[in-house]
Amino acid sequence: MAIELPYLRAYPDALQDQVRTLIAEGGLAALLQRRYPQAHAVRTDKALYQYAADLKAQHLRKADTVQKVVFDSKIHVVRHALGLHTSSARVQGRRLTARHEIRIASMFKQAPEEFLRMIVVHELAHLREKDHDKAFYQLCEHMEPRYHQYEFDTRLYLTHIEHAGERLWGV
Repeated sequence: MAIELPYLRAYPDALQDQVRTLIAEGGLAALLQRRYPQAHAVRTDKALYQYAADLKAQHLRKADTVQKVVFDSKIHVVRHALGLHTSSARVQGRRLTARHEIRIASMFKQAPEEFLRMIVVHELAHLREKDHDKAFYQLCEHMEPRYHQYEFDTRLYLTHIEHAGERLWGV
């Protein structure tokens, strides 16, 4: 029976076969740790907010303000959510104001900075582009040129966790 790869379903069969071989030979963890030797230093919600605010200031100065950025233990990666961007409109007097929040799955508290950056970039891109269309991914690549590689490697990490049952960076 072939090894199931739910996080890699959209990728070509040949690539999935390479990943299956890595899993069978026990080399997936070594590959990830070689590419990303250490976890990032962003550990608190306050530090995460500042991290996201810095990226936003660098790439999306005119986009709406993000009021809250937090690690969220209630986000289940099993449901294929690494992070969430929520927005709500509120009436204040005669004005309509938007409130934006970004929540990142708490499992990424101890992961490589590249994985965290990819997720934050993805959620920030939703400030401008609501749908996952060509313009959305172009904006992600503008903010992080290696966006697609980091997304793929994050999916490899999730695949590793599913098959080996262990995290590679921290607890």
